Amino acid sequence: MKRYDLIVVGAGPSGLSAAIAAAGKGLKTVVFDENERPGGQLFKQIHKFFGSKEHKAKIRGFVIGQELLEEADQAGVEVVLNATVIGLYQDKEIVVRTGETVHHYKANAIIIATGASENMVTFDGWTLPGVIGAGAAQTMMNLHGVRPGKRVLMLGSGNVGLVVSFQLLQCGCEVAALVDAAPKIGGYGVHAAKVARTGVPFYLSHTIVKAEGTDHVTGVTIAEVDAHFQFIPGTEKHFDVDTICVAVGLSPMSQLLKMAGCQMEDNPKKGGQVPVCDEHGATSVPGIFVAGDVSGIEEASSAMIEGRMAGIRASEYLGYMQQEEEKSSLDQLDHALDGLRQGMFAPANRGRNITETEEGIPISENLLTHGFVAEDEIERFPGVTRSIGVHPVMECTQNIPCNPCQDACARHCIRIGEKITSLPAVNPENTCIGCGLCVASCSGQAIFLVNEQSEEGYATVTLPYEFLPLPEKGETGVALGRDGQEVCSAQVVEVRTSPAFDKTNLLTMKVPAAFAMKARFYRKKAQ
Repeated sequence: MKRYDLIVVGAGPSGLSAAIAAAGKGLKTVVFDENERPGGQLFKQIHKFFGSKEHKAKIRGFVIGQELLEEADQAGVEVVLNATVIGLYQDKEIVVRTGETVHHYKANAIIIATGASENMVTFDGWTLPGVIGAGAAQTMMNLHGVRPGKRVLMLGSGNVGLVVSFQLLQCGCEVAALVDAAPKIGGYGVHAAKVARTGVPFYLSHTIVKAEGTDHVTGVTIAEVDAHFQFIPGTEKHFDVDTICVAVGLSPMSQLLKMAGCQMEDNPKKGGQVPVCDEHGATSVPGIFVAGDVSGIEEASSAMIEGRMAGIRASEYLGYMQQEEEKSSLDQLDHALDGLRQGMFAPANRGRNITETEEGIPISENLLTHGFVAEDEIERFPGVTRSIGVHPVMECTQNIPCNPCQDACARHCIRIGEKITSLPAVNPENTCIGCGLCVASCSGQAIFLVNEQSEEGYATVTLPYEFLPLPEKGETGVALGRDGQEVCSAQVVEVRTSPAFDKTNLLTMKVPAAFAMKARFYRKKAQ
């Protein structure tokens, strides 16, 4: 029986981070993962992450995955793939199935970082081919280059549903609608806004009645639900679609921990059944630690920090670190994690009805119910200002942990401050030069450069654009408003690409001056 200092189960962001931290202290470390490639969900993520530099903000998920793999290799971590851990025992012995064979391994410490599985909802026709989970859609698009369908209905308005809806659009799918039984959008407003301005309608307080078709999905019927989530007769709506994508939350994959005799609890705020553990991942069984979604559903940025915490705890437990060094390292990580657990979407705020931002500004109700900030609401936020010449307009209206825009602006035109969840504001003392770095760096694609009077009667709007093929200079089309509806004609005057923009192209369009603060997306004219 082969023995290691540390066995990590799961090669996702938390597992790899844990292995890197432990191997860096000298532990002989192995990571087992059931998949063909390491990285967990990271390699499906093509969007830029939120947070700050220490949280790998404005870096795309798959790039973070590549960086973690390189760090693991340099640290001497052994990664075993296509290896399913089917047993975990209190004496820190695991049973691993690889192909048709079963192997036993022992370690002095174990870190479980198995992540979470997608939830599913049942409805008439839910087993038809064409009903898929959001994770499956991402696997098809971002790993295999396969379009999941031509016309898709998305069920779920959390961050996963919003992000995958946008990726479906990038993949060339038409998103017929985004549906959620909840009365308000569950994910970040910036994610909802970038979907809404492409023209995707939101149906809140609605859910699926029936998936239509015989041997595959050919359509779907939704209906409005009441406060008890019962269908309201007469509210049915039909959509011709060939795919239904489901993004209704995640459940921790904690079965191994229960098998090992760890104390468990049912905690709805953490996503279901999770191990009872301290703030740094130590379970009730000495030497068994947890990290990432298996101990409570959060973002991948949090999972990476939790992984490092667990790796450090395991290192101290096995005598590879002194308690003083452990405390110093954990204090730093606590600070970094605390930064991500602030704002409107902090774990402590789950289930709360928040009506104001931290600055005392009323929350946009239209954003929560329709996916975009209404015209009579938008200028209440500090990032939305009018000025002569080119200036940034930051339509970031919720307190989320993110500050790349502040770091990107060498002219210091954008101010967030030390508190990472503060709404971005314009610094009127400094002059914008229109470099566009703030637009490209914004993980929520919520920043625009506006020149309200670029020439007599016309304005220019520079926006983030991540669709192919790129429009060409001189091309004419239409400008869409925040609600995705056509507001005016538009002409492309410039399309900028740069390695510094990291594949976020900057499209500048000329529109009538009256629409400078309304035009937020460009669409080619239908052929």
